[in-house]
Amino acid sequence: MAGGASPVHEGSVDATRVEAPVTIKTYLMCAFAAFGGIFFGYDSGYISGVLNMNYFISTFEHLDQATTPAADFVIPSSKMSLIVSILSAGTFFGALLAGDLADWFGRRTTVIAGCVVFIIGVALQTASSSLGLLVAGRLIAGFGVGFVSSVIILYMSEIAPRKVRGAIVSGYQFCITIGMMLASCVDYATENRNDSGSYRIPIGLQMLWALILAVGLWVLPESPRYFIRKGQMDQARSALARIRDQPEDSHYIEAELQEIDANFQYEQALIPHSGYFESWFNCFRGSIFHPNSNLRRTVLGTSLQMMQQWTGVNFVFYFGTPFFKQLGTIQNPFLITMITTIVNVCSTPISFYMIEKVGRRPLLLWGALGMVICQYIVAILHVTDGDNPQAVSAMIAFICIYIFFFASTWGPGAWVVIGEIFPLPIRSRGVALSTASNWLWNCIIAVITPYLVQTDEANLGAKVFFLWGSLCACAFVYTYFLIPETKGLTLEQVDKMMEETTPRTSAKWVPHSTFAGELGLTEKAAIGPSVTHAEV
Repeated sequence: MAGGASPVHEGSVDATRVEAPVTIKTYLMCAFAAFGGIFFGYDSGYISGVLNMNYFISTFEHLDQATTPAADFVIPSSKMSLIVSILSAGTFFGALLAGDLADWFGRRTTVIAGCVVFIIGVALQTASSSLGLLVAGRLIAGFGVGFVSSVIILYMSEIAPRKVRGAIVSGYQFCITIGMMLASCVDYATENRNDSGSYRIPIGLQMLWALILAVGLWVLPESPRYFIRKGQMDQARSALARIRDQPEDSHYIEAELQEIDANFQYEQALIPHSGYFESWFNCFRGSIFHPNSNLRRTVLGTSLQMMQQWTGVNFVFYFGTPFFKQLGTIQNPFLITMITTIVNVCSTPISFYMIEKVGRRPLLLWGALGMVICQYIVAILHVTDGDNPQAVSAMIAFICIYIFFFASTWGPGAWVVIGEIFPLPIRSRGVALSTASNWLWNCIIAVITPYLVQTDEANLGAKVFFLWGSLCACAFVYTYFLIPETKGLTLEQVDKMMEETTPRTSAKWVPHSTFAGELGLTEKAAIGPSVTHAEV
């Protein structure tokens, strides 16, 4: 169809707008899946404090706290880089593998398997008293985090109602921030213990979060879009009815199910499926310049996650404690790290409202601009007056404002967009590739940052914020030219929008047809006189 509004016949409704009412049960089901962010965030956050605990340093470096000079009583940059980055390396490969597992065994089953793998890795870390076992445990745990971080976004995007999908997926980022804050609080509580509990308590506590998520997901329904992929229409109807809290014969359920099925049939007709490697190759079909090609979507998803890491926020959360300690005038770097994580938690809920009210594009644009300003101010203050306690306090304040901008915009926004832009036949692999990109760049930044900022290497200190600020400027330009607006659309309508608009005109697009209508399936959908315009 060329455009315009489809007629709404008497006794029926516009099929582009039909959706079941959102009930409390639906909210709770979708929101619980976001709990996966807790142990992702906790696992990312605890390491900053543990690496600076006296007992941990003395155990893993075989140093005597009483006789070793303070300048030498640290984890060397090379070991710090390895310990922090090895988790991201495991997560990178876990995220790639999760795309296949999610299509073979289901979204929910893959997340539960990730929890089990994660618990094994955490158990090894908790038992460690040497570098080898700690690194092995973080690598294995990374695979588990990769499963969960990739598939939980896919699962949430597929089950959430379109009107609140952005807010629901943003809840995942909110749980990440809660995990980071909990890790900082536990680090702060155990830092002065003079036994192995100082680091084993923060590490071992992670198993609790994985157990809660695995048990909870066991009773939640599978994604109906997974059943559609498998050709299991009855199971898809049953799952969708549970998620939408409607009877299976509801006209709402039938209409949404027919649209998902029609979209899948349409995409299947366009995308050949001749084997395992061919299915991966489908993610890279088409031209980068075509607005609706699979290649463009894959590049968009992977580059968006790269840009999220380029903001530099994980520098603060991975290396915040040693960085604040390096500033010199701060008495308790553990406390400052905990404050930054609290700012992160308190700022993220703003995105729940704003991402649906103003949209994805404006949020990412203003977030990038705000981060640029804050980061350059921090770097300039360090260069001009870095030894002044008042200047250091101002730097801390602007770092907190910078975290506010990230947490309310790019933190959740990047996850929301990658969950929305891929068509169903390649969605699991597209989200997996995008998540793997996040962890690849996470790993790269974790590897190089200690060499950039530590006193035994480049010793840039706060001057590293010149780098992060410049990269955030790139993120602003990137968003303006490449990120489409997906607010208020079903996942199937996003396909149409990307086919018919450019990123800069996408916000004005409105649905005017359905895949079910174009394939002649609308008669099967029980959208009858019982549906009123008020209900829609």
